[in-house]
Amino acid sequence: MSTSSTASLSFDDMLALIEDRSAALRTAAAAAGFDAPVPGCPDWSVRDLVAHLGEVHLFWSAVVAAGPADGPPDEDQLSGREPGGDLFAWSAAATDALLAALRAAGPDRGCWTWWRSSGAPMDASAVARHQVQEAAVHAFDAQQAAGLGEPLPLAAATDGLGEYLTVGLRSMGPWPFEPATVALQSAGGGDWLIDLGLDGAQVTADARPAAPTITMAGSAGDVVLALYRRTDPATLKVTGDAEVLEQFLDWLDLD
Repeated sequence: MSTSSTASLSFDDMLALIEDRSAALRTAAAAAGFDAPVPGCPDWSVRDLVAHLGEVHLFWSAVVAAGPADGPPDEDQLSGREPGGDLFAWSAAATDALLAALRAAGPDRGCWTWWRSSGAPMDASAVARHQVQEAAVHAFDAQQAAGLGEPLPLAAATDGLGEYLTVGLRSMGPWPFEPATVALQSAGGGDWLIDLGLDGAQVTADARPAAPTITMAGSAGDVVLALYRRTDPATLKVTGDAEVLEQFLDWLDLD
């Protein structure tokens, strides 16, 4: 089976987590109410959050169904993504559509992705891996909105940290500040060294440098949530240059 480098989950595990975390989002959204604000996405209501995840699921279901391509699906292939009727029923159907597309494709089928520059695989398994993160972090958003913030599931946090660093971070382009090194020490998610410079972020697993510019240490879930700016970095043990820490967290593209 082909998966992105350092993946720790099987394809079936990824699909199960997408289903579980998407359902968790809907459960928390129902508890919070559609009009509740979302702390992790300050401009959004819970209604916006539920709609967003459904639209993402329908987008990637079309991407996977299209197979190998040089670009994302065109608007004709993406019709019908707008929420309609009962929002929870629509959201559940969108999750089902994504899971059906991934199962039909199988893990190795190629498809367009936005992370070509990272060097990570561009296939259905890599899409599933990224969608675990999407659902897990947004389920946390909904839980925060409902006052029910729970830790990320260990499997999602452990694999999510590696996926974010080796796919998302490597897609960021040149580091626009003075060269720096960031050491991440995550219980359950391994140790990582990030070299930041003109070549962007160069990420090495299982590395503990003698004198990094910043060290961030904590559970895999807490590190993931801090990188996604869902929790305060103070939830971690952080040492080093506070200005570089701020630059690093602000530089990360969460769109």
